[in-house]
Amino acid sequence: MISLSVNLNAVAQLRNRRNLPWPSVTGIARAVLEAGAAGITVHPRPDERHIRRQDVFDLSELLRHEFPEAEFNVEGYPGEAFLKLVEEIRPAQVTFVPDDPDQATSDHGWDVDTNRDVLERAIDIMKALGVRVSLFVDADPAVPARALAVGADRVELFTGPYGASYGTPTGPDALNLLTLTAEAARALPVGDRPPLGINAGHDLTLANLPAFVEAIGPIDEVSIGHGITADALMLGFPEAVRRYRAVLEG
Repeated sequence: MISLSVNLNAVAQLRNRRNLPWPSVTGIARAVLEAGAAGITVHPRPDERHIRRQDVFDLSELLRHEFPEAEFNVEGYPGEAFLKLVEEIRPAQVTFVPDDPDQATSDHGWDVDTNRDVLERAIDIMKALGVRVSLFVDADPAVPARALAVGADRVELFTGPYGASYGTPTGPDALNLLTLTAEAARALPVGDRPPLGINAGHDLTLANLPAFVEAIGPIDEVSIGHGITADALMLGFPEAVRRYRAVLEG
């Protein structure tokens, strides 16, 4: 079964429009976890335009005390400030993304070879802390082997191009490239280490998720934020979580 991690950035961005404590990021986290989400994802950026540094600590405490089986996934560029934050929080998973601080959202995966030194150093630090590392990558069958070579535990497939092209003539091509990349990851030799895990995320919705799940084969996790938040405006977060879980569980 594919786990659902709910990204709360959009909730935090809505809260930040006013100098008010609601909608509560921790309150929504509690609601989605009670509805069956497997974990929570956040991507704190330096300007705190959505998730704030304090949110990361508050969510960590919530999961530790109320939902100890839930996973906390923290995304970010592996600069010194981010690595220090992760060291303080010790989430289950960190997802390294190659974002510029000014980007509105993640829109490309790592060029692993060009950034090898940065990634290897950051991954070594995370492993010393006992934190699983996922690398945000484009759909490219050559990339999983490179991610494995620098020490990543998982890759997160960037599904944005698939989401953008779903229902158009190029949609099947984008989905096929994701499928080939996942197959390449699953085909890597294991040796004396666990197999490379596979996550996915970006612009997945109730409309395009079924075809993705049918094509992609066994993967570990999807992280969904904007789509599930948009659905929650109509359905409420608990019902939105239940509907996404129904798709993921087949």
